Amino acid sequence: MKNETTSPLPPLPFAATRRPRRWRAPVLILLVLGLAGGGWTVLQSKQQAAKAAQAQAAKKKEQEKAPVHELAQGDVAAITARALSVSLPLSGSLAPLNQATIKAKVSGEIRETTVQEGQQVSGGQVLLRLDAADQRARLTQQQAMLDEAQARLSMASKNEANSQALLKQKYISQTAYDTTLNSVDLARASVKSAAAMVEIARIALADTVIRAPMAGIVSKRHVQAGEKVAPDMPVYTIVNLAQLTLEAPVPSAEIPRIRIGQDVRFKVDGFGARDFGGKVARINPTTESGSRAMLVYIAVDNGDGALRGGMFAKGSIVTERSIVAPMVPLTAVRTEKQGTVVYAVVDNKVVAQAITLGLRNEDEGYAEVKEGLAPGARVIVAKLDGVKPGHGVTFGATPAAATAVATPPAAPAPKG
Repeated sequence: MKNETTSPLPPLPFAATRRPRRWRAPVLILLVLGLAGGGWTVLQSKQQAAKAAQAQAAKKKEQEKAPVHELAQGDVAAITARALSVSLPLSGSLAPLNQATIKAKVSGEIRETTVQEGQQVSGGQVLLRLDAADQRARLTQQQAMLDEAQARLSMASKNEANSQALLKQKYISQTAYDTTLNSVDLARASVKSAAAMVEIARIALADTVIRAPMAGIVSKRHVQAGEKVAPDMPVYTIVNLAQLTLEAPVPSAEIPRIRIGQDVRFKVDGFGARDFGGKVARINPTTESGSRAMLVYIAVDNGDGALRGGMFAKGSIVTERSIVAPMVPLTAVRTEKQGTVVYAVVDNKVVAQAITLGLRNEDEGYAEVKEGLAPGARVIVAKLDGVKPGHGVTFGATPAAATAVATPPAAPAPKG
């Protein structure tokens, strides 16, 4: 049996003897994943851009298809700037600020009256004359008593001079001289008393002529010629209509809103649309009996004499006033989810414009705009439910003919 020996294999090269590298597979996998992710990102970006373009095109198409409303000129108003005021209504009666009831100071029979009701008088003008015979007699009597007192004083003075000479020569005692001197003092006092009585009689004589204490108009003549008057009896009443006072009761709850100097506007029956003005001059500190109202006194200048005492006036006190600012009609103000807005017309499109309001006047129907609107902006003042933001609008006439908000607008016109 032949034994064969197998020859050994030749040695492998060095590279073949090394172990295969295992990191290559994960790297290849990561590389593939990165390339896939980048491709996916690019694809997504392209898809989002396409979607945005489609949305924009759809929005534009939708806007192009938005309804267009034809509005009447009264549906839109232009905003203007002015001051806004808030008023408190009031009413009351007018009374003369200055009036006087003239009374007799002395008794006597009336000889004549010179003026009647409704006549204009000036200060110091004679109104009435009394029979002055008694007063003249009393003045004569008092003058005579003064003359007598002066004569006694003269005699007493001479006696005092003689007594002084005798005292120096020691012919009389000091007591005798003092008695003479006392007589002089008494005579001098009698003269003063008599002079005062003469002055009283002279004043009484002057009081028989009654004069007007001020300029004005006679509102009442209480006596007639031939009647007899007594002291403190009324003879005439005179009023001065240059300044009047409007006395208006105001609920006590509203008194904190009233301050001295506030403006008042009012009307009086019989004068049509004429407005009269005044200012708050005084406020009564207590309420009127049987009510919860306090009297407010308004000073009224009546230079032309048109107003009369006792006339009834109805008006309002301006309690607040804003600065000059844009004013928006309250009919244009809407409350939505985003807050207070108005529907503005911009390039014939309806835009929901957010605004911030200030002072409001419900009676006038206006509010002050602090933010959001400028003078000249146009807003929809009519309540048109079909008109929404984004809708187009047209007008029956040129848009420039839109109503200006200068005075309270009339009732909104129906939709055209």
